[in-house]
Amino acid sequence: MNSKPRTQNYESTVAIIGAGRLGTALGLALNKIGYEITAVVSKRVGHAKESAKLIGSTVQPLSSKQLSQLPVSDIVFIATPDGDIEKVANELALKFSTSDEPEYIFHTSGALSSEVLRVLRNGKIAVGSFHPLISVSDSVIGAESLGKAYYCIEGDNKAVKLGKKIAGDLGGESFSIKTKDKAFYHASAVVACGHLVALFDIAVEMLRDCGLNSDEARKALLPLVESTVENLYVSEPAKALTGTFARADVITVRKHLEVFERKKLDAALAAYILLGKHSLELARQNGKDEKALKEIEKLLSGK
Repeated sequence: MNSKPRTQNYESTVAIIGAGRLGTALGLALNKIGYEITAVVSKRVGHAKESAKLIGSTVQPLSSKQLSQLPVSDIVFIATPDGDIEKVANELALKFSTSDEPEYIFHTSGALSSEVLRVLRNGKIAVGSFHPLISVSDSVIGAESLGKAYYCIEGDNKAVKLGKKIAGDLGGESFSIKTKDKAFYHASAVVACGHLVALFDIAVEMLRDCGLNSDEARKALLPLVESTVENLYVSEPAKALTGTFARADVITVRKHLEVFERKKLDAALAAYILLGKHSLELARQNGKDEKALKEIEKLLSGK
């Protein structure tokens, strides 16, 4: 429950459709800094009640079947799964054809652009996408993380302007991209986040093959990952690269490839080769010996 007093008063009312981890985290964070959360909507009213209780005592919980009862608000955030956003937009367009409408409607999808909300454009409503570049696995922790996030904001000019203000009010930074680039932007986020987790799991599997259990492997690897992230905070990728490829160490690469083949870890080998090729390009930027780099290229290509 949110017992902390609001630190500021932005005099804006906000309704949130989608009571999942991100929707609830957004409600918590906005309520904390002074935005008035009027309602939270979920498919199941019980889930909406849980989210509303966490956000604040004055929040009205609604089920998706009660969307017509959504209270008048200045801003609406649609924080549902991507596949539900267009359906919600259509339902809101029907509702607002006979009732007061908000000034702004945003969705929080990373992959979809503001075009999915085009049915709501009527000359009065500004629409946009508002995506925080963080991973939210818990609403309470996520609410705190929103203050450190970068936000990708795209859509109508008026919506982009307000979205950037909200991001700043939360304590974050923001940037805008072209509508046509939204899916490519999201693919970048997946590579940096989701694929990082998948790559980490492959590394854990490799240490399990060395005799560690999963918990031991995870604990052993996490400080290494953390130190790498710290390097990226202060250096560009080429300078942050360390280890075998940064040194253009031909002998070690050959040993790695031999052990991958022997243990028949196909997924790990494929990841090693693919990312190794890109690491070579980073090593080139650092002026490493070209002869050694070309020899490693041949090894990775199976020549």
